[in-house]
Amino acid sequence: MAHGGRLILPDVELVKAVDALWQRGWLPYDVREIVSRSLDESATSLVVDVIALSCSPHAEATVHPRWRSQLDEIGATVWWEGPLLEAWATRHIETRSFAARTASELLTFLGRLPSLPRILPLPGDGLMSAVRAGVDPKVLNRVRGLLAKAESTSFPEEAEALSAKAQELMNRHALERAMLDADLPAQATSRRMWLDKSYFKEKSQLVHVVATAFRSRAVAYDGFGFVALVGDEVDLESVELLSTSLLVQATRAMVAAGGRAGKGSEARSRPFRKSFLVAFASRIGERLTDAPAAPDERLLPVLADRKKAVDTLFEEMFTQTRTSRVTVRSAAGWGAGRAAADVADIGTGRSSVTSG
Repeated sequence: MAHGGRLILPDVELVKAVDALWQRGWLPYDVREIVSRSLDESATSLVVDVIALSCSPHAEATVHPRWRSQLDEIGATVWWEGPLLEAWATRHIETRSFAARTASELLTFLGRLPSLPRILPLPGDGLMSAVRAGVDPKVLNRVRGLLAKAESTSFPEEAEALSAKAQELMNRHALERAMLDADLPAQATSRRMWLDKSYFKEKSQLVHVVATAFRSRAVAYDGFGFVALVGDEVDLESVELLSTSLLVQATRAMVAAGGRAGKGSEARSRPFRKSFLVAFASRIGERLTDAPAAPDERLLPVLADRKKAVDTLFEEMFTQTRTSRVTVRSAAGWGAGRAAADVADIGTGRSSVTSG
């Protein structure tokens, strides 16, 4: 990951700003996402390159796998030689003055971002050989295969059976891993799941119920647009997979309900859509609570230790939280949301686990 190009002053300042964010708890995906939501495309492409430059001096063995995965996900690679800002301006067919203005705006913005809880070791902090693995890739492939069939069938009963089997497989795998890791110290970790800003509060409710079903905890950062998750590594991967799929299904069903209605109807209103999403989350929570079988009694002490580890990390990371409440203002939206959740696939067909 080493990079031998020389740095000019703007490059140095940009890298310092990003390095400071790593110290303040931000991760590569977080930085790219907050810039893309707050500034323009030029600033977003520039910050991705700055992230690549910031991380390039560190040997790959000293970079956490999830950190490396985020770099790959946002496309942060050192593609240029020499000064970054000059190469960036040339690549995007922009003047040097435009590049300087973009860099200045980006510097100001990055400097104003607050601190977040640090959830991963910084690049270069040490060898990452002891990092605990996530979901077994073979299990992920089986889950994807089951859900690809579930999403392609036109028979609701078959889709329900296939998706329920996939969700059972995720849970069984997590419990089997817990048994295998029983002699290891209980370990909790944290992830951040970024959601679309539209109806964020309602969508975060869905992530919360999925997290609860997978023995995890969640905190919504309304001002930024992400949900912080705390749990076991395997459980959190399942939470991301399932939540993402269910959010897609909920949005598709919500838009379809509005599409079937006439212009100006209640089904196209914000109260309807908010109520739809809250009801969808509520019903999914009920279904997930009913779905898993009781774990083997031998696992109970292991799961109790994990719960303690999750609660301890949660309390260390979040000293002040408050319960968020949502108001349902549309009975039709509530009914439609519960109906949609009744036929939703309790699983996901995503092709990969991502950080965002």
